[in-house]
Amino acid sequence: MAVEFDIVIANGRVIDPETGLDAIRHVGILESRIAEVSTKPLEGNRTIDATGLVVAPGFIDLHVHGQSEESGEYKAHDGVTTALDLESGRQDLRTWLASKEGKSLINYGASVSHRTARTAAMVKFASKLARLDELTEEHGTDHPDVRNYRMEEIDSANYDTLTLNEIQKMNRLVEEELYAGGIGIGLLLGYLPGASHEEIFRLFENAAGFSAPVFVHVRSPGIVGIQEVMTDAISWNTPLHIVHINSASLGKIDFAIDLVEAAQDRGFDVTTEMYPYTAGSTGLQSSIFDEGWQESRNISYGDLQWVKTGERLNRETFEKYRAEGGTVIIHMMKEPWIQNGLRRKSTMIASDSMPYAPGAHPRSAGAYARVLGKYVREEKVLSLPQAIRKMTLMPAQRLETFVPAAARKGRIQVGADADITIFDPEIVIDKATFEGGLKFSEGIPYVLINGTLVVDGSKTVEGVAPGEALMGKYRR
Repeated sequence: MAVEFDIVIANGRVIDPETGLDAIRHVGILESRIAEVSTKPLEGNRTIDATGLVVAPGFIDLHVHGQSEESGEYKAHDGVTTALDLESGRQDLRTWLASKEGKSLINYGASVSHRTARTAAMVKFASKLARLDELTEEHGTDHPDVRNYRMEEIDSANYDTLTLNEIQKMNRLVEEELYAGGIGIGLLLGYLPGASHEEIFRLFENAAGFSAPVFVHVRSPGIVGIQEVMTDAISWNTPLHIVHINSASLGKIDFAIDLVEAAQDRGFDVTTEMYPYTAGSTGLQSSIFDEGWQESRNISYGDLQWVKTGERLNRETFEKYRAEGGTVIIHMMKEPWIQNGLRRKSTMIASDSMPYAPGAHPRSAGAYARVLGKYVREEKVLSLPQAIRKMTLMPAQRLETFVPAAARKGRIQVGADADITIFDPEIVIDKATFEGGLKFSEGIPYVLINGTLVVDGSKTVEGVAPGEALMGKYRR
């Protein structure tokens, strides 16, 4: 008797990056898993005709700051089925994970926030952090009162240097959050002028005891910051992931990736990622824009774009908006740097998506469709299987030794989670722009998460929340 599946994806070009499958197949889904990949037609309660379409594993984004449901909808329309906040991490992970359970369109998870742990380790910030918790509970994380209080009362901790006792306390707090489900440790080193070399060395030492990956925004643009964390990681044999190596290295991207690949070739657990745009984005009030920012990135005021209005800045508006606080887009890279980075075997794709705002960086909505449309179809920088591997299997493999659930992600195989992205390779493209703001990507008509359609006929499916948490193996 023939098995009747919940959903059948028929006649699609199925690409599985782990086995190398790239052929017309029929995929049968039962509940949340892939139950069959067949050369013969299958029967299902719902059949999706994928003729002319590519059937790929759902894209796994390791670098997503925007974790609201509005942000998640843009990710889903870009083919992303798992969106993780691993660079900065989240504070109070148990509470955050519980707040999303049963309410998320896409899969979610976060690292331990090193920055939160180091601030909490300083006695002088205890009362201020308690007040911040009260404000956050009353208003929510993104409320102006919460943001302003953090800027005025908490962010100065980034400039303080920890004592040895505070470093030890910080590491104990990090451990507690690993037991809460943290996916490794998020290290925003580039935003922490006060972080000593010893603090970071001891953090890597502590992480090594858990075999916990450290996801790092390096101390400064260029090669020295990359060499610092690679030295710490190799000294302790700590898993290391360097985020957005394009904006971390700028014009030195080839040299930076050479360093990563040399370490990989010698058996060290070092990985990296990049986003497919020539501009970055961050808070104008952050230490990134302390004195010397123009020289370190070889840019000036006019290279900064204020998200709220889209305007380019000058000296006067820079000072005004920096005091106010808010997000800028930083135009600081060149197209050949991006293409060179994408071609390298070691680079994964990750978006560095920003929290939802109408004028937010377009990577918040279109990074994956941009790779498929611009860099595969139009520019031919990558083949389609190469691109899919960078967006699915490679990030799954980065995670799977520490995140058991990741072993079922990033594949189109029997037993894998039915996180599946179906797209038209002839038309897929990003539609979000620096000038026009966020828009859903085009050419991705179907997205399934844990066997449930969340994008159907290019429309968001209402009333579903199949997203599940990915957590580290020490969760208690």
